[in-house]
Amino acid sequence: MSTNIENFESLDIRVGIILSAEVFHEAKKPAYILKIDFGDEVGIKKSSAQITNYEIEQLIGFKCIGVINLGDKQIGPIVSQCLILGSVDNEGNVLLLEPSANSNLGDRVS
Repeated sequence: MSTNIENFESLDIRVGIILSAEVFHEAKKPAYILKIDFGDEVGIKKSSAQITNYEIEQLIGFKCIGVINLGDKQIGPIVSQCLILGSVDNEGNVLLLEPSANSNLGDRVS
């Protein structure tokens, strides 16, 4: 039986940067399709994200934190390959987590 720390350590959480964002028209709830660069070792991954409290222009170039080893998930016509992390405020808005300015793409979060 695994411990809670082993469960956490099994997650591959990395620093990435959002390269592009577009409205995910086919999504049941308002969402964007993101392309995120996680550095040379991991590469670019696609994600469906319900973060429409951000404008698309705010997202491009945004350094973010994502879990990259949860497996692919088919969401309508796209395959979401990672989960971008954020907190949720009292109004239900997702506030994206940001790494240190000195972090590099692909750095592991532990």
